[in-house]
Amino acid sequence: MDAETRYEAVRSRDARFDGEFFFAVETTGIYCRPSCPAVTPKRQNVRYYTTAAAAQTSGFRACRRCRPDAVPGSAEWNVRADVVGRAMRMIGDGVVDREGVPGLAVRLGYSARQVQRQLTAELGAGPVALARAQRAHTARVLLQTTDLPITEIAFAAGFASVRQFNDTIRAVYALTPTALRAAAPKRGTARATPAAGIPLRLAHRGPYQAGAVFDLLAHEALDGIEEVTGDPGDRTYRRTLRLPYGTGIVAVREAVPEPAAGAGSSADALHRGGWLDARLHLADLRDLTTAVQRLRRLFDLDADPYAVDERLGADPQLAPLVAARPGLRSPGAADPEEFAVRALVGGAAAERLVARYGKALDAACGVLTHVFPAPADLTGEPGPLGALATALADGTLRLDAGADRDEAAAALLALPGMDARTAALIRMRALGDPDVALPGGPERTPDSWRPWRSYGRCHLWSFSLRDPSCGATPDAPGSAPR
Repeated sequence: MDAETRYEAVRSRDARFDGEFFFAVETTGIYCRPSCPAVTPKRQNVRYYTTAAAAQTSGFRACRRCRPDAVPGSAEWNVRADVVGRAMRMIGDGVVDREGVPGLAVRLGYSARQVQRQLTAELGAGPVALARAQRAHTARVLLQTTDLPITEIAFAAGFASVRQFNDTIRAVYALTPTALRAAAPKRGTARATPAAGIPLRLAHRGPYQAGAVFDLLAHEALDGIEEVTGDPGDRTYRRTLRLPYGTGIVAVREAVPEPAAGAGSSADALHRGGWLDARLHLADLRDLTTAVQRLRRLFDLDADPYAVDERLGADPQLAPLVAARPGLRSPGAADPEEFAVRALVGGAAAERLVARYGKALDAACGVLTHVFPAPADLTGEPGPLGALATALADGTLRLDAGADRDEAAAALLALPGMDARTAALIRMRALGDPDVALPGGPERTPDSWRPWRSYGRCHLWSFSLRDPSCGATPDAPGSAPR
């Protein structure tokens, strides 16, 4: 977008562009999301940034009214398969916090200097600044939703020291951590304790067909690690998570949030963008950022439904489906390695693996009793499963957030017992590729659907649960889902 288009989005407070770019006002020193309800600034005073980190690097602080750090992520990072796109996905997953810039560079196959140069040239901020902006957002969430001591929050958010934490919060929000906690929006409930979990609002842009996503999750839920409860329209999805520092349990509600005063109907709130309510229980709070990003990929919350619907709605086959379900998402996976195993062996066999190899939770939470086994636990299995587990365990096959999708697809197809359809299914769901054509299906996947062929298949799948084309885990490769 050029500056004129961006200014028109700001002037019209167009929420479709929230997270796609940010604008800053030179006279106030504040940066905002495009839909900020404040008075529109003069055109000559506005500067535009691709990321919040770039605005912060230029010396602007976050608006306290529109909270630009809480917007959905840019859909561009899901689509792009280049170094910058892969780097952004890995930074979101917490790689820089855990492994530093050198670790990020090794995963990308470039030098740290090259990664710094490419990100700065295109985004206006390097990996350290991008990770810093993410840590600040994590810290704000913990400050405003929990009663954890501030020192614990500093390290849980990924800061190396309390001093670094204090300096960053002042720079980003122009408040001390204590003042930022006091400025928390009042939602009518007391702040959560760690035992009660961390309440979150997982934002998305535009319409969101939660029912279709929850149908899929209910359809393929595994005993011991997942469950979907409640009636359609008000269901809750719960599952266990295997995370870098420990385990977690998450609960996400299907219900559409009530619109704010003056926002119109619930349907209007859904069209304008909204959120899914979630609650996270973590054994180690340092896993918060990673857990949130994995949930965002599972529920495909950073998608641009307007771009997807515009392209697919022009296809005669899909037009009535798109009109009936605007904003349909292409779900990902909470654990890419887990999904790969499930896609290969099917649901019934996956449940047996959970019972035999799964790590038991320290304390069961209802029907949730285990975490899905790590690949290293499955390397002794015979046949294709053992080959897949070994490739995942030794790094021959990478399915993490920043994996090269083409390289991963080639590595999958090189495994014994891996057919092209299962490999494509793993690429669609585990790697979050929005443009996968599943081979061997009963329906066509035309090139006119590019770059959203995965979403086209999801429309066909959601039309009938008997069609596994959107990625419902089959009982065996190529068979109907259970």
